[in-house]
Amino acid sequence: MSHILSWIIFIPLLGVPILFFLPREKGKWVALVATIIDFIVAIPLFLEYDKSLKGVTKLSEFQFIEQFQWIPSLGVDYLLGVDGISISMILLTLIIGVVAVLASWNINKYERGYFSMFLLLQSAMLGVFMALDLILFYLFWEVMLFPMYFLIGVWGGPRRVYAAIKFFLYTLLGSIGMLLAILGMWYFAPGDSTFNMIEMLQRVQAGGTFNGPLIFGMEFVKVIFIALFIGFAIKVPIFPFHTWLPDAHVEAPTAISVILAGVLLKMGTYGFLRLNFPLFPETFEWFRDFLVALAVINIIYGALCALAQRDLKKMVAYSSISHMGFVLLGLAAATPQGVNGAVLQMFNHGTITAMLFLLVGVIYDRAHHRNIDGFGGIASVTPVYATITSIAYMAAIGLPGLSGFISELLILTGSFKVYQVPTILSGLGIIFGAGYMLYAYQRIFFGPVNEKYKDLLEINRVELFSVVPLVIIVVFLGIFPNTLIEFFEVSLNHYSSIFVK
Repeated sequence: MSHILSWIIFIPLLGVPILFFLPREKGKWVALVATIIDFIVAIPLFLEYDKSLKGVTKLSEFQFIEQFQWIPSLGVDYLLGVDGISISMILLTLIIGVVAVLASWNINKYERGYFSMFLLLQSAMLGVFMALDLILFYLFWEVMLFPMYFLIGVWGGPRRVYAAIKFFLYTLLGSIGMLLAILGMWYFAPGDSTFNMIEMLQRVQAGGTFNGPLIFGMEFVKVIFIALFIGFAIKVPIFPFHTWLPDAHVEAPTAISVILAGVLLKMGTYGFLRLNFPLFPETFEWFRDFLVALAVINIIYGALCALAQRDLKKMVAYSSISHMGFVLLGLAAATPQGVNGAVLQMFNHGTITAMLFLLVGVIYDRAHHRNIDGFGGIASVTPVYATITSIAYMAAIGLPGLSGFISELLILTGSFKVYQVPTILSGLGIIFGAGYMLYAYQRIFFGPVNEKYKDLLEINRVELFSVVPLVIIVVFLGIFPNTLIEFFEVSLNHYSSIFVK
């Protein structure tokens, strides 16, 4: 299919003008149809993708390339393409997009505005995972801030404005450093100046380096690496850049929390894989031990914070910080098992955490609070909801047979080869994770029935339609993980061969 990547990016945007020609209560249907059509259009992308890369194991090998000159005077191209890493993130984004529309079904405030911002956000996220020109990548990255700011600031909770501004300022701060780094990479690129990521990767693989002047007494490549790293670290988020995340999650509507945890956090680690590590392999080696330390801090600190929470949504938010620490650990280990487990964890965490936030939204819509200690015994009142929630909690813990187990196992086995002590310490995160998940589940669903909730409504059909597909994916990938791994295994094995001797 010609220009399939452009169609996938811009189909959600085509729904925006349609929203304003229909009654406002039809907005959710427009968004649902747009995201479903987008998913259907993308099916050939996954079916026709050459998982073997035709035997060429290079990080610069991309498929479905679309390219034309955009700003010739600056050398900026409209350049799109996918590899195994990005195609898995595109699949995740398309799935979460449909799920998030269903989670937005009860939105009745400024519906046209909400779904316009939603569809713009969907297009921007997809563009980030396909862009192979640095300026185009940065453009999609920045466009994403605009709808997210309004989705939190207008449709969020009581402290929505504070949370939206905090999210915006944190991300904008990182983006400024990214832009300066991109300009430095263009000017001091190996060979001729270029924004083309494919050309940069090819030149670096051929032995080229970014030779710039000393900045504040530090090598140019290290400054560029750190500037990019901070921009992506804020998005992950990595300690100590994490403080915007709990506020954003607590105040965001359920569907936006699903997108935030399911897709947006993965953009940070995707940025590491696309720019930081392959373009600056020597600097990565210099930074590697520090990244491992940050990963361990994320894992343990996030888990301890989750254990201390009384707000159910905030507990899930801190659990995301902990689980993204495992992704960092796998990337830093840079072994075949580690990096494959990291990308698999990016996908698995997206689906599992989306489930958790959807289920938090279900109970909040009925009880109008998220206090873990304010429930009790509701398993006997809402058995279907309790059953589905138990699956989500077990997946988050990493129960064998569910997808979270496979990715964490790969990460731990891969990282143990090169970082034994940090890997052992990271195991505490799994223990603490079981603690806060099971403790929360026990207080909410077991024990005497809280009289206030003896007539609590069971999960409804729309809510089931949003969460059941994620349950199926989590179970399926827990049994057949190679279905997804085979998309990115070839390129990631080459990635790991650069660093592990």
